[in-house]
Amino acid sequence: MRTVREILQSKGPVVWTISPEATVYEALKMMAEKDLGALLVTRGTEILGIISERDYARKVVLKGKFSRDVPVSEIMTSRVLYVGPSQTTDECMALMIDKRVRHLPVVENECLVGFISVGDVVKAVIDEKQLLITELENYITGRR
Repeated sequence: MRTVREILQSKGPVVWTISPEATVYEALKMMAEKDLGALLVTRGTEILGIISERDYARKVVLKGKFSRDVPVSEIMTSRVLYVGPSQTTDECMALMIDKRVRHLPVVENECLVGFISVGDVVKAVIDEKQLLITELENYITGRR
């Protein structure tokens, strides 16, 4: 079973963050430039929250606010769930489904070491299942 550590090894440990004082517009611009669905909101090494495209849609657009006027801290999700590098893809998937989240910071020894999305987890699960299928086909046909 694949672990978060393996996902980060293939994905890389880069984590894009933004300060809580930045505007929602700045966050959206960064997400668009980096092709991301969410950013971690940090102050130094402290994780304060997560801001996602969903937060923008529900807490800015639908409320008639302007992204250039709203600070990230006003709309970020401040209750942050996280995982460790040794957790499995199945554990991550279960947590994401149960808590209805799409992004999880990865923390080890109280340090941020990565950030994974539901897409990263689904890809890892599919890759794992495909490998199992290939191994079973090889076993059945006698190939090694």
